[in-house]
Amino acid sequence: MKIKQILIALVTIILFSGCKENKTEDTTKANYLDYSKSDDQSTGGIKMIPITTPIGKFNVWTKRVGNNPKIKVLLLHGGPGGTHEFFESFDGYFPNESIEYIYYDQLGSYYSDQPTDNSLWTIDRFVDEVEQVRKALKLDNSNFYLMGQSWGGILAMEYALKYQKNLKGLVIANMMASAPAYNKYAEEVLGPMLPKEVFAQIKDFEAKKDYTNPKYMELLYKYYYSEHILRKPVEQWPESINRAFKHLNPNVYVYMQGPSEFGITGDATLKDWDITSKLKTLTIPTLVIGAKYDTMDPKHMEWISKEVQNGRFLYCPNGSHCSQYDDQEHYFPGVISFLKDVDSGNFKKS
Repeated sequence: MKIKQILIALVTIILFSGCKENKTEDTTKANYLDYSKSDDQSTGGIKMIPITTPIGKFNVWTKRVGNNPKIKVLLLHGGPGGTHEFFESFDGYFPNESIEYIYYDQLGSYYSDQPTDNSLWTIDRFVDEVEQVRKALKLDNSNFYLMGQSWGGILAMEYALKYQKNLKGLVIANMMASAPAYNKYAEEVLGPMLPKEVFAQIKDFEAKKDYTNPKYMELLYKYYYSEHILRKPVEQWPESINRAFKHLNPNVYVYMQGPSEFGITGDATLKDWDITSKLKTLTIPTLVIGAKYDTMDPKHMEWISKEVQNGRFLYCPNGSHCSQYDDQEHYFPGVISFLKDVDSGNFKKS
């Protein structure tokens, strides 16, 4: 009789615990799209955030999607001078997992103010901008995940080196920790993979600095971008990607990155950027995403994940620089698992 009572009590405890856990999960899911108590309800989650710079005040555009008090992902787009539109595929995956994420156009980008003073386009100034955005959105180390892709990965790493105390987790997507190493990979590995005559023509255009020649861009799109930026014929690229490229600010892009995705070239200010010696100081949980066909060396990306103190590597075997579009079957499960593992306290470095 006592054994039966004990068994009934154990079953009751187990059921009650399960119901309690589900109730917590259900509460987050139930409130995920409830904006009724927020100050951005009338704008559909959009906030123009005022930021202070050395030459005055400007506004940057942000848009929050969903509510999750424990997982808030601020997205740093590529470029420089790109837009949040590179991340729009996230709409198909994060909401179903009740992950809150925040689109954000950096200063100089399409939906934000676009001053023309080149003194603004420095890494330190952008890092300070991210910190001002963080404070305005009231993000902290109990919920704040920073995710950067391409140039956004540079910005995310630099922010973490200065402010990792504010972060719960970091995601570095499709960006190496050294511009010279990136240039070497483009020159010695990716370039020779092109048809010999095509590579020769591209190098000839670059030697002449004839970057605006339609033939130069035609060669890049046909033979390089469709293989290493997004692995689909250009005419099949998603509308959001085409829109993002259309909205790219060429002034910011060329000043910092150079006129081509084929390495960081010319007088671009990022050409000597290298933080490889500093990575070991990062202690926060960090996910590093690399892809087989990326413009960035996936082996270097894996190395970053081992160089930081608590890193995990996500490999996208079918992906390129925009793996969020051409290898979603590996990309999104990996990112979602990382966020939930850190949130639950079950994160383990790889």
